[in-house]
Amino acid sequence: MHIDLTEMLRCPEPHREAFLVMSTGEMRGRMVRSGVLGCPVCGREYAILKGVVNFSGSGERGAVPSGAPSGTDAETLQALLDLSGPGGYVVLVGSAARHAAGLAKLMGGIHFVGIDAPPDVEELPVLSLLACDTMIPLRQTMARAVVVGRERADAAWLAEGHRVLLPGRRLVIEREDVTPPDGLTRVASGQGLLVAERR
Repeated sequence: MHIDLTEMLRCPEPHREAFLVMSTGEMRGRMVRSGVLGCPVCGREYAILKGVVNFSGSGERGAVPSGAPSGTDAETLQALLDLSGPGGYVVLVGSAARHAAGLAKLMGGIHFVGIDAPPDVEELPVLSLLACDTMIPLRQTMARAVVVGRERADAAWLAEGHRVLLPGRRLVIEREDVTPPDGLTRVASGQGLLVAERR
């Protein structure tokens, strides 16, 4: 996990947001390979193992079906996200984390955050991995864009995508047969994708 992401994290327990406190173990450059995050509100602690922050409590990565990768190419996804310029974070939920490497080649200077990525997705200098099977453990309105994988395209995960998305930014869902949460306006749909924008 990139150390700068620490200030964007939140405890997944149902209480007010507060900055988590990190105790680092192994570091590789700016990436934290091992350590512990602590919540000052509820006292919970979350391990960082092999670069993955484990908010699920099981010690294992999330149970994301490996399945076939999405047929969406990085160029199409980049156009749908409608981002220009470096900086900030793009959140990739579930199997959508597989797009990080391709998007990073096209969108320099943006950091990607994979939530419950499949086991074949590995941490990269441009990709931090968070394991949490209940929510996106990030603070409100912090993401420049969110992409939700097909297997996570249910009401709860879409609401989480909306919660972390900045106003005027886009949520791309790798299914077109879903309804965006209130507060999002449908921009386009087709070829297995739905694009919505936060008002």
